Amino acid sequence: MAEFTGEPNGTGRRFAVVGSRFNEEITSKLVEGALECLVKHKTSLDDIDVVWVPGAWELPAAVERLLASDRYDGIVAVGAVIRGDTPHFDYVAGEASRGLSELQREFNVPIGFGLLTTDNDAQAEARSGGAHGNKGWDAALAALEMVDLFARLDHAHDEPGDDGAS
Repeated sequence: MAEFTGEPNGTGRRFAVVGSRFNEEITSKLVEGALECLVKHKTSLDDIDVVWVPGAWELPAAVERLLASDRYDGIVAVGAVIRGDTPHFDYVAGEASRGLSELQREFNVPIGFGLLTTDNDAQAEARSGGAHGNKGWDAALAALEMVDLFARLDHAHDEPGDDGAS
């Protein structure tokens, strides 16, 4: 039996961090958290691109363009959609989430999901470096682990005894 798990190892790997400018006070902290995580886990700053889009709605379009370039091992998408008094929240949050999920499957490239969907500003603050940590960091960590896991799975049967399993 082989068991596989990814390690958060960014050595020699390229990432893009895509951030939504809407709710920029929150999202800039998410981008910072993602960058800190990638660098802490040995991704060179030269191997990280940061791309800003107007809002969460635009995240899937930008991520699709980046994936089509075939330059990245992983993507980290961050943004903040805060519930208001209209159903706008439901449409934007749902479609952005669905679009990113579909792109991950279509391109077979890990996308760390750091799109906050909160009821209020306080919840967003708590998840962008406050009491609940930084979800940008968490999304980058997930992307790092998945990139490494995909590499291990891709090379599982290259050479006997070198299956990438833990």
